[in-house]
Amino acid sequence: MMESRVKKLAITLMDATTDKDPLVQEQIYNALCYLGESQPEEILNSCDEYLRQHDKLAYPHRIIILKAMETVVKNKIAHLDKSIAKIVIFLASNEMTKSKEIIYDWQQAASDVLVAAGRHFINQVMEEVLTKFQPGILPHYFIMQTFANLSVSNVFGMVPFLNSILGTMLPMLGMAKQDHMKSVFCYALQHFSESIQEYLANLDKAPDPTVRKDTFSNEIFNAYDVLFNSWLQSREAKLRLAVVEALGPMSPLMPSDKLEEQLPRLIPGILALYKKHAEAFYVSKSLCQILEASVNIGSRTLDMQLDALLSTLHPQICASVESTSPLSVKNHNEVLRCFTVLACTFPDRLLGFLLPKLENHNERIRVGTLIIMRQIINSATSQMETKKSFILSSMKLPLQDGSNKVKRAVVQVISAMAHHGYLEQAGGEVMIEYIVRQCALPPDTPPKKQMPEADDLTSDGVKNISISTLFLISTTVDRMNEVLWPYLLEFVTPIPFTGALTPLCRSLMHLAAKKQEEGEDAFLIRYDTHANLPSPHALLARLLTVSSQPYLGDGRGAAALRLLNVLHPNIHPLLGQLWNKKISPLVDHLEANTEKSLSQKEWEDKLLLLLRETLTAIDDNAWVCQFSKEMCKQLNSYNGFPSEKNFLYKCIGTSLGVCSNKEVVQKQLQELLETARFQEEAEREGLASGFGICAMNHLDETLAKLEDFVKSDIFKKSVGLFSIFKDRSDNEAEKIKSTLILCYGYVAMCAPKELVLSRIEADILRNIFQYFDTKVLGIKVETKDLTLKLCLIRSICMISQAIYNSVQSSAFVFSRKAELVAQMMEFIKTEPLDLLRTPIRQRAMISCTYLVVLEPPLSDADKVELIDTCLNSVLALPPLEVLKEKDGNVTDALQKETLYHDLIRALKDLLKKLLQKDLTPRGLQSMCEHLGPWIKSTKEHERERAVEVSATLLGFYLDRLTVSCVVPFYNLGVLVALFSPRCSDSLVSIRQRAVDCAYCLLYIQLRYEGFAHDYRDEMVERLKDLKKGLEDPDFTILFNTCYNIAMVIGKRLPPEQLMSLLLVMFEGLADPNQNCSRAAAVMINALLKERGGVLLDKVPEILGLLHSKLQEVEEGHVRKAAQQTVYILASQHKTVVVSSLLGSSLPFDSHTCAMWQSLATEPTLTSQVLELLLDKVNRDIPYKENKPFMLAACERIATTLPLAATCALHELMSAPESGPAVLGLYPQLFVTLLLRVSCTVGVQLPRSLQAKERKSASRSLAHRTLEPCREVRLEDRPGPVGFWNRWMNEVGTGAGTSGTGGAGFHHLQSFQFGSIAPITPTTHLVAAPCSPQNFSPSS
Repeated sequence: MMESRVKKLAITLMDATTDKDPLVQEQIYNALCYLGESQPEEILNSCDEYLRQHDKLAYPHRIIILKAMETVVKNKIAHLDKSIAKIVIFLASNEMTKSKEIIYDWQQAASDVLVAAGRHFINQVMEEVLTKFQPGILPHYFIMQTFANLSVSNVFGMVPFLNSILGTMLPMLGMAKQDHMKSVFCYALQHFSESIQEYLANLDKAPDPTVRKDTFSNEIFNAYDVLFNSWLQSREAKLRLAVVEALGPMSPLMPSDKLEEQLPRLIPGILALYKKHAEAFYVSKSLCQILEASVNIGSRTLDMQLDALLSTLHPQICASVESTSPLSVKNHNEVLRCFTVLACTFPDRLLGFLLPKLENHNERIRVGTLIIMRQIINSATSQMETKKSFILSSMKLPLQDGSNKVKRAVVQVISAMAHHGYLEQAGGEVMIEYIVRQCALPPDTPPKKQMPEADDLTSDGVKNISISTLFLISTTVDRMNEVLWPYLLEFVTPIPFTGALTPLCRSLMHLAAKKQEEGEDAFLIRYDTHANLPSPHALLARLLTVSSQPYLGDGRGAAALRLLNVLHPNIHPLLGQLWNKKISPLVDHLEANTEKSLSQKEWEDKLLLLLRETLTAIDDNAWVCQFSKEMCKQLNSYNGFPSEKNFLYKCIGTSLGVCSNKEVVQKQLQELLETARFQEEAEREGLASGFGICAMNHLDETLAKLEDFVKSDIFKKSVGLFSIFKDRSDNEAEKIKSTLILCYGYVAMCAPKELVLSRIEADILRNIFQYFDTKVLGIKVETKDLTLKLCLIRSICMISQAIYNSVQSSAFVFSRKAELVAQMMEFIKTEPLDLLRTPIRQRAMISCTYLVVLEPPLSDADKVELIDTCLNSVLALPPLEVLKEKDGNVTDALQKETLYHDLIRALKDLLKKLLQKDLTPRGLQSMCEHLGPWIKSTKEHERERAVEVSATLLGFYLDRLTVSCVVPFYNLGVLVALFSPRCSDSLVSIRQRAVDCAYCLLYIQLRYEGFAHDYRDEMVERLKDLKKGLEDPDFTILFNTCYNIAMVIGKRLPPEQLMSLLLVMFEGLADPNQNCSRAAAVMINALLKERGGVLLDKVPEILGLLHSKLQEVEEGHVRKAAQQTVYILASQHKTVVVSSLLGSSLPFDSHTCAMWQSLATEPTLTSQVLELLLDKVNRDIPYKENKPFMLAACERIATTLPLAATCALHELMSAPESGPAVLGLYPQLFVTLLLRVSCTVGVQLPRSLQAKERKSASRSLAHRTLEPCREVRLEDRPGPVGFWNRWMNEVGTGAGTSGTGGAGFHHLQSFQFGSIAPITPTTHLVAAPCSPQNFSPSS
């Protein structure tokens, strides 16, 4: 049941082979193979049956089935029954020969099935196939190909058939007329010959060990005769190549005499094919086989062909090999095999041909010859044994060749020589040195645009090959141990071999390990018998110095330290325990870091500590003195390596510090000063560091030597006008002085603190300023040398650090502190404000940072000057992008950017130190007062820097603040108000940092209230979330965020701070930045809305301040916000607001009017304000009577409050928004205003207002009139018409015409209420101020 299912599935799959999709066909093939793994016979039967039943199935689909059958047969051949094998063989044979025409893919697939079956069923296959290989009948093409492939796949099964096959085939060679048949006969002869040779080579495993070469020789020769004499002459290149491929394997099977006879014709015939065929691999392969056959028979005629062979084969090696072409690489290898064959037979003649070629200056010829030399050194060992010295001497010219390709070839030859004992001969050391030199090649410069024929091998490529070669011969070639050890140590100290240090150290480590295994005597170096070896002192100095730059040269630091550890018995016998303990952690530290992450200073300190401990462990003063001298001797070698030389100076200082011989110390210090190259920055730094380290143990000697040097002939100081130093240029003189100043700085920093304090002012500073202050004819001349200034600054910085770090620093009074700070400020002031070229500013500020913490404290004036000077020098600089663009390239721009950020950091550090000295609200207020003008600057970059610095200072204050008792942060409001308006600055960075400032300030307040450092206030933390809203450029979102920020501030601000916050915020209304002035207005209103209820007593002050700011600001949005402020206050304190506004001077100016009109925006509030004003008008007397002199009539003088209230009513009711409120109070308003009009007849203005009126009139200025009765039409305001009509009727009938009433009526008649127009529902009267002219008695 299972088999039938498999069969059905197989048939279904085979039916699907007609699908044209290659992917589907591939899946069908895989499925059939998979089924064949479990049911091979079932699948093979199914395939056979299917192909026989579908005789018309197109061959592309038959191929899929045949390939599946081949795979199943190949994988399951051992499990197949003979009967199923016969079925498969018969099917495949029929499929292969069904068509007489060649249908290659189909017939090849069938042939492959036969070959697969023939591995196990060779007799059955041959039985079937031989039926179709009949004498006298030209066989099918694939019959011969199947024979050929069978002979390869089953040598032992097929060779017994070959004799009869050859007998049948040879007569057919003459019958073959078509090239493809000739080619397949050649193919068959090639594989037959190869199978016979394999059979004969393995007779011990063969089924018939009696088979001999003679069995096939005559048939092979007869076939050779046809192929060489007839078919090789064909014009068809493919046929010629097929013939050549066959001739190679056939030649060893030919009778020896026949081969010897044919060689004079055969070899030239084969060599001639090089000219006819571009692809030479098949020719070379065949030629090599022919040469091997000739050598095996001891041919005598080969000697005559040698010149032709060499002259033909040598160019084949010299030609470039295309690595992308496999046949080109194979041809190269076959030609080299030919040279191996010739070298074993004709070594003298071959060398006589090759060695002169090494003198040829043509690169290709020299490289090709070297390749052949490497081949014959490796493959013809015995023949070349007596010629080693000759070959070594012939390498002289190639060693001098500068071509990278030649170098690579030479290194490969040397590698071969190392394996075969050449380098043990005289002259072998030259070869080793050559490899080491190549290991030291400098890295390639960035490649320029090369010509097509340019050398494609770089120096890096040569270097890598050389490094690998050196490591290989030192670790795997045992015979090289005696040659390389300790010879390689000679290359450790010379500077030209610096680039090779890493591979040298690694090789030496392996060699040392091998020598240690041999015993102590073999490992210990006898320096007396190896005169050229570096001394232990030189080795230690060199390896320690190069370790200072550990990642150069592929990690030379770790390699050098490991070598040092291995070499410790050869350096000094007492170092083993110390170095085993100390060096491994150093190597681990390097491996745990990278070039970027490693701290150079920390690393150098570790190495210097190792050196100090090493010299202490040696405890031999003579050894230490010799070591110091050796390092001084090496100094000049490092002139091209400033970093290493800098470190070497430190090593010298360390060794001199350990040295107890003071005479040696002074002598070495003198030598250092005399030989130093003062022009080099790294050398100045290194020399000064060395002096400082030496001073740790020899302070007096170091200071004395510095003073002695100034008096020496080397340093001659002159007071002449034209020369500062007699034998040196001015520039060099400045550099010497710079170095000496720096030396004093390092001495102060490194020397024992208990000793150095007493010497700082008496010796160190005295000498420093002696070098710095140049006088000509007694006049001090300001130096312009940048280096001198920088060295002075650094020295002062180090001196300050030395004092600060001393345990006696608190008791030490640094009397020259103010002078030094003043000098630093002078440096800062002289720097241009529009350029950033030097680190003077930054270094001077760093120096001040260390100075300000020392005693005595700076005076207030000096402190103010220092802060202002530094702020002005940094904050006033142009924007960074402008600084980068000024006179500089890309590199310069990057340097300026780094310099700029360093400068900002130095400023922050200085201000933090100053703030730390007075970490109180007063100190913080003082610092912010200095920053205030910059925070409000009109230039964005200045504001940005100022706010950034402020945020840093506030963060520092918060971190360092420690409150022992609850104290008030009295200036919180002022500080918050300084930064809050910046929350809407034009720059996002400023806005966000302003929030950071507010955040810090509120937390500082919480600290002062007694909260712990880790306390987090939920409300204050909201500020962090609000920062995101400040990123949005939309003003609506921006000001809404500002409003929310103000609400947070309002909730956390102590009540007593609110007024100070508002007062400063009102100042912000006049901010030149519109966004900030708007933000100030928004925040003021938010704060008043949140906390205005507690400001009852402050309302008059607020309104007065608001009025004054309205006079300064013309921005419409600010005016609207100010009106909103009045409204908010009035909604909370309307009585006080009305009283305060009534106190404004008359006549009301436009700002006061605007403030009154702001009270008309909300009907309820407007009604309440109107009622208050009506009350003011009704309660107070309208005028006072006064006699100016005894006989004069009484004058009526208007009282101020009712007049002001009347003016306020006018402003309120003139606002359209007041309509609903006026309507609600219409009767009261009408009666009160009418009475007010009646009371103003004959009444004069107060004298102060009369003066104002006259002054305004005399200037012809437009002014607000105080006319009491003006018509004002307020549209759409219905009123009590009946009241007015009744009142007019009463007047018209003469009521009240006597006495006072009559006079009043007279005046009312004379007063034009809108030309006495009838009052309509849309007409209202409002009392208004009038001018004095309308108040004359005659009216």
